Amino acid sequence: MATVPQFGAPEPARPYPDRPVAFGVGLREGLVALVRVEPADGPVRIDLPGGGIDPGETPEAAMAREFVEETGLEVRPLHLLTRADHFFVNGAADSFNTRGFFYAVEVLAERPERKIEADHSLFWRNPDEALRLLSRDSHAWALACWLRRA
Repeated sequence: MATVPQFGAPEPARPYPDRPVAFGVGLREGLVALVRVEPADGPVRIDLPGGGIDPGETPEAAMAREFVEETGLEVRPLHLLTRADHFFVNGAADSFNTRGFFYAVEVLAERPERKIEADHSLFWRNPDEALRLLSRDSHAWALACWLRRA
């Protein structure tokens, strides 16, 4: 099995407990779905849609749940693109080593009434621009993996 790449630089003496996460690369008319995250307690970042895997949840189910909660888009995973881990500190100064699953997804439907995360805004960009905009190197890695397969 291939080694999972590790991104980010941990701060000395800060704990980084493992946090399983799942994200998706979704396309519409040649554009990649991105979310602008504007937390009240931290800096703005640009992410692929997705997030934490709850106990008992599969990575695929978590990715689809988080995708619709953040964007209002219902998706289904097509295949696993890559795995990537990332030392991450959120806006509340909580630190994690996110253990990421990244999927290519099919956008099935727009369901704006199912979007519940007010600090997340969906927008679309061409893949090259999306690659430059993503805040986390693990997300850029996943998009690069997708581009190599596209």
